[in-house]
Amino acid sequence: MRIYNTLTQRKEDFIPIEEGKVRMYVCGPTVYNFIHVGNARPMIFFDTVRRYFEYKGYQVTYVTNFTDVDDRIIKKALEEGVDASEIAERYINEFRKDMEALNVREASIHPRATREIEGMIDMIAGLIDKGHAYEKNGTVYFRARSFKDYGKLSKKNIDDLESGARIAVDEEKEDPLDFVLWKPKKEGEPYWTSPWGNGRPGWHIECSVMSSKYLGEQIDIHGGGEDLIFPHHENEIAQSEAASGKPFARYWMHNAFLNIDNKKMSKSEGNFFTAREICEQYSPQALRFLMLNAHYRNPMNFSRELMDAARNSLDRIKNGVYRLEHLLGSRPGTDDEITPGESRLLEEANSHRVKFEEAMEDDFNTADAITAIFELVRLANTSCSEDSSSSFIRAVLDLITKLSDILGLKVRTEEEMVDADIEKLINERQEARKSRNFARADEIRELLLKKGILLEDTREGVRWKRV
Repeated sequence: MRIYNTLTQRKEDFIPIEEGKVRMYVCGPTVYNFIHVGNARPMIFFDTVRRYFEYKGYQVTYVTNFTDVDDRIIKKALEEGVDASEIAERYINEFRKDMEALNVREASIHPRATREIEGMIDMIAGLIDKGHAYEKNGTVYFRARSFKDYGKLSKKNIDDLESGARIAVDEEKEDPLDFVLWKPKKEGEPYWTSPWGNGRPGWHIECSVMSSKYLGEQIDIHGGGEDLIFPHHENEIAQSEAASGKPFARYWMHNAFLNIDNKKMSKSEGNFFTAREICEQYSPQALRFLMLNAHYRNPMNFSRELMDAARNSLDRIKNGVYRLEHLLGSRPGTDDEITPGESRLLEEANSHRVKFEEAMEDDFNTADAITAIFELVRLANTSCSEDSSSSFIRAVLDLITKLSDILGLKVRTEEEMVDADIEKLINERQEARKSRNFARADEIRELLLKKGILLEDTREGVRWKRV
């Protein structure tokens, strides 16, 4: 298996620190709002990386954090007149709903920054003791120049960085490049007690501490969006390696940006969409398919037309699977034996599995892996008929299902709902709304959406369609 390492800027053979195990850390969301569609890309991609490692027999410890103390969380809490922890808890729950809809599995460990403050204080104190950090009036800064390899991930020259840096009038940094490890509290903000006064941690120290606590001082893979390369991941390396004296992560993986209709996503452009908004109009599985139908290191475009194409492409796989299930459903009794001709066809099917694995092991080329699945579906459509043995049909069906599952794509029709079940839930939702049980009504809408059923409330009543 070969992985493109941002640190070395080349593909490298994957060699884990401990044979048969993968320690993997992916930066998670800052929980102050619903995640936008661009945030969904790393969550979907690295979930797929994890699934493939597990398919290959690795024991994966997958850690994704929640940044639950941040200026944006505090700002929203002040605007709503609630505690910052209430905002964080609300959007952690919403994040989990989005991930479930997108078939992103729960991380092995989901640490929260606010529950790891003690470890952050300990690491900061250790960095001060080693001369890598200093305190000024309650703020603790990291001395960027004390870490001789600063800039090695982003390939930024430290002198060029300094020429572009500025020190605000109220800052007391020794050097423009120094960054905050601990900041003193402000009125109305959450805070914790530390040797440097009441305050809260800087953003970068959080991930260094949570990664080392749950995965050890050295990890196999650190991932995230390419927007995190500098300064976040660069600062993580500086802190972690200055603290431990050891290389932090062997492989750094970064997904490229997502554009909306060929433009950078921004609220000012009017093209800012949350993943929730998209999944109310399309199946979450279609969004997942779209994200994986491009190589993760390539910038990708998002548009309604591309979502329509993704939905149609996914339907081609699902229709092929449905056909195989229908052929099996019409067969009574036990499976019959595979014929010699079918054995040769199974060898061809297995060659597509090999192509799938080769694509995934070439820096997780999910686009080519999807192509291999389409080749399998094409083989099934041309080779499986009412005259085929049930053993042959089942073997092809299981292979398509297994490879699709590695990509987190649900293709079996038993995962879809029959019309009677849909109508029953719609009626229950209507009764819940009449009794003003809006929480239950919303829960039913979300349940149906996860099953690919979109509800539309109209004057004539509730309409639904499969998406």
